[in-house]
Amino acid sequence: MSSQVKIATTIKGGEWLVKESAQTETFTAENFSEEQKMIRDMCTQFLETEIFPNLDRIDNLEPGLMKSLVTKAGELGMLGITFPEEYGGLGKDFVSATIICEYLGAGHSFSVAVSAHTCIGSLPILYFGTEEQKQKYIPKLASGEWAGAYGLTEPNSGSDALGAKTTAKLSSDGKYYLLNGQKCWITNGGFADVYTVFAKVEGKDFTGFIVDRGTEGFTLGPEEHKMGIKGSSTVQLYFQDCKVPVENVLGEIGKGHKIAFNILNLGRLKLAAAVIGGAKAATTESVKYAVSREQFKQPISNFGAIKHKLAEMAIKIFACESSLYRVANWIDKKEHELLADGTPFSKALLGAAEEYAIECAMLKVYGSEVLDYIVDEGVQIHGGNGFSAEYNISRAYRDSRINRIYEGTNEINRLLTLDMTLKRAMQGRLDIMGAAMAVQKELMSIPDFSDLEDGLFIKEKKLIQNFKKAILMAAGGAVQKLMMKIESEQEILMLIADMAIDTFNAESTLLRVTKMVNEKGEAACGVYVDMLQTYLYDAANRIEKNGKDAINAFAEGDEQRMMLVGLKRFTKTEPLNSKNARRRIADKMITEKSYCF
Repeated sequence: MSSQVKIATTIKGGEWLVKESAQTETFTAENFSEEQKMIRDMCTQFLETEIFPNLDRIDNLEPGLMKSLVTKAGELGMLGITFPEEYGGLGKDFVSATIICEYLGAGHSFSVAVSAHTCIGSLPILYFGTEEQKQKYIPKLASGEWAGAYGLTEPNSGSDALGAKTTAKLSSDGKYYLLNGQKCWITNGGFADVYTVFAKVEGKDFTGFIVDRGTEGFTLGPEEHKMGIKGSSTVQLYFQDCKVPVENVLGEIGKGHKIAFNILNLGRLKLAAAVIGGAKAATTESVKYAVSREQFKQPISNFGAIKHKLAEMAIKIFACESSLYRVANWIDKKEHELLADGTPFSKALLGAAEEYAIECAMLKVYGSEVLDYIVDEGVQIHGGNGFSAEYNISRAYRDSRINRIYEGTNEINRLLTLDMTLKRAMQGRLDIMGAAMAVQKELMSIPDFSDLEDGLFIKEKKLIQNFKKAILMAAGGAVQKLMMKIESEQEILMLIADMAIDTFNAESTLLRVTKMVNEKGEAACGVYVDMLQTYLYDAANRIEKNGKDAINAFAEGDEQRMMLVGLKRFTKTEPLNSKNARRRIADKMITEKSYCF
């Protein structure tokens, strides 16, 4: 396909759909620097010494415990790793921050508290605060002396964040804004010292405010009783003529949406990192249990049904991790590019995250669903014991479920994936239309059956190019047919988003495995090739099914027939013995007694 011939070194957000990436330019978990490996090991050790022995105490909300653990993490530099040194941070890169999110991600409720503190609890002030606000709050947030929380959601406004009813009115002396209303589901709410709260000034201008604990007119509700993440403090916030000094307005009056939505892009990627950490831990627990549990006079890890589950866990984690560090590195590079061009620090990382907002949304969806799959199958492997609170897999199962809801529900993020892609195409930021027209032209011509060139993973590359054509065909056809009505056809948008998620993961995995084989040789990477080929084989079936459902929802007659024939062509795969591939993957983990990739 002509639009995919050029191999890009710096890919714009969404551009992977119409351009190939170079594996030499792709960052993977195998590329961690020595310092990044030390950060990884520090996080792992912190969980083993401070968190895992105290999980029951954390879940019982022992007074003062979570706050003290957050402070300890701050003392080790885990909270302010990317904050500038002048505000008490370490000034490290975004990939290092992603590593901390991943490797603390196995910490159940603790990982939720830390993620909320370091992202939505601190970044609004760091990126939108005045110099005085930053000097006052960020050093204490970076050290963990103070904990941060974020008040956006209300009882009647979840996904519709701008529908908030909390109001802010200027006092008669002009010194305070009087906040009235309530916020719900506030992570860290019970022990936080600093809250970023959104309210409408005079009932219309959506605005951010910094509210200190103990402010007159500000009270907290009791701790919520939740299905999972029981140790994460979650309360409602109540404001009754709450006197917030005018100097605590965050950003500009009426521009609160910029704070809320820009911070969410980073939150989505960081959530994907955290759930990968949780997924690896749950997989390791399941492998260990399968090796030690005997039925019919042998370990259940000997059985094909169990091997299938373990291998599928590994394949999903490996694909998600491949996409995660690919995007984290893009954001890091873009941030440095913007800084070099003179963009202020406060706008550089947010601008980089906005550039890759499409990919952040996809990562959030896939990562949260990977963890849900893994803990569900983990309970199944544990059998009746998995349903017992004595086994940690039951805690992992309960804790996982929230991830598909917060940071924007997975439905909202699927819709955003397509919505942002199409809007960028309309704005001329992405040449989606030209590529879609090239696919349409290809459908009308005789298929190319010429031999593929020689090289590493040529068939796999060709298949991924075809996956992209399937997306362009379905999306282009839907836009052409439905025009402005496409926004109300959520089912179609979500189907195409799933095609995009599978394709992005497939390409990220291919780039990672290609890089590994080039560095270590194919003989040393056999099990990684198994993961790549099994993911591609299964993704082809999913893409064909999702594409078929999307096309059948908007096309008919000759157009429908032509697109369905094209879809079949674009998702055709070579035969693969995926059973044997999965057994090799599972056997590697069984030998190592852990997720070892």
